[in-house]
Amino acid sequence: MDDRQLLAKLAAGRLSGDALARELGQTRAAIWKRIQGLRAAGVDIEGRAGEGYGLTRPVELLDPAAIRAALPADALSLLHDLQVAWTVDSTNAELLRCSAPQRGVSVLLAERQTGGRGRRGRTWASPLAAHVYLSVLRLFSGGLGRLAGLSLVAGIAVAEALHDLGFTQAQLKWPNDLIVDGRRKLVGLLAEGGGEYAGPARAVIGIGINTHMPPSFAEQITQPWVDLDTLAGAPVDRNIVVAAVLARLLPALEEFDREGLAPFLPRYAAFDMLAGREVRVELEGQWQHGTALGLADDGALRVSIDGCERRLHAGEVTVRAA
Repeated sequence: MDDRQLLAKLAAGRLSGDALARELGQTRAAIWKRIQGLRAAGVDIEGRAGEGYGLTRPVELLDPAAIRAALPADALSLLHDLQVAWTVDSTNAELLRCSAPQRGVSVLLAERQTGGRGRRGRTWASPLAAHVYLSVLRLFSGGLGRLAGLSLVAGIAVAEALHDLGFTQAQLKWPNDLIVDGRRKLVGLLAEGGGEYAGPARAVIGIGINTHMPPSFAEQITQPWVDLDTLAGAPVDRNIVVAAVLARLLPALEEFDREGLAPFLPRYAAFDMLAGREVRVELEGQWQHGTALGLADDGALRVSIDGCERRLHAGEVTVRAA
């Protein structure tokens, strides 16, 4: 049993343990255990003597119908299916276990991930009903070689969506992060897939957007971060964020499958955080200094090091602002 009913009761107002037990048909001990589980998952629940339990902030769950209703017609026509899971190990892992639709895009969202992943095996903090955990599954023509720029295209789409919503601080940091103020991570992307070299390739793109970071999870994060609530100065509706992302992402994937990376390079440049800046790149365990020059035609990062241009590909380097 998931805890949607319990969350809905708490969202409606404060209730005592006895009242929750009666309404949900469980013992007080069982209710207490479930509340502790929700707290551990990142839900801010306050208990007051004589007043009962209540949420310290509103919790609005993801709603597939609301997301669909907010999509423009062009994006809706490209959507094969959209599902919201309560808990998964990771949305990417779940879709990698599924067959890709022959047409359109499968979209999976989750309220919580128990094994959220980033690049290079890093973990992604995934508290319950707090952030956006979104993965899409799609077939692409032209074989695996066509997928090299896929995460860049997804990053562009997310950046455009956030700017549509007024979050104009978000910039792209090669290869696939969205950063605010040059250092605070807002969004991470992870593209995975497989297939034949010359035949159709299936790809899963995972997108994690920090929306509301619970204090208990914030303490565990060792890198600079920011969330949408902080940038907006108020709670942000995740359903609106998801709809905005899909409105940009689904047509972008269609265009990428049809035309490749070339049409997206000028769009990337509009959000490029590194272009013209001094950077440090890690090559074979050694740090070197250079100047970022933007993207090559294949999506590689162009860097001038000691007067020579180097082209660096995702997965083989780490790039940091100097």
